[in-house]
Amino acid sequence: MTGNEYQKLAMRTCGIPAGRPDDRLRHAVLGLASEAGEVAGMLQKVYQGHPFDPEHAKKELGDCLWMIAEACEALGFGMDEVMQCNIDKLRARYPDGFDAERSLRRAEGDD
Repeated sequence: MTGNEYQKLAMRTCGIPAGRPDDRLRHAVLGLASEAGEVAGMLQKVYQGHPFDPEHAKKELGDCLWMIAEACEALGFGMDEVMQCNIDKLRARYPDGFDAERSLRRAEGDD
């Protein structure tokens, strides 16, 4: 499945109408923070003796992905486009793979 295919299928379950992109974006960003917090909470609970459940983490990561799809939709981007943009940025930043020195001394404007 491509990112764009996922996005199209995910948006079938979006309750906020397509004509309200600002609301979709707000919902997506707040939801992503919430869902990412759930993943973080799972890891934090390990320090309290709780077992880590990778299958539960997979579901929560899927919820994060859904929120990213909603944000992409609200902004008029396809997920494939966003994914490619990220890889292009990383290739330019780390042409030979991750390098701590390049990470510490990024070029001006390298967001």
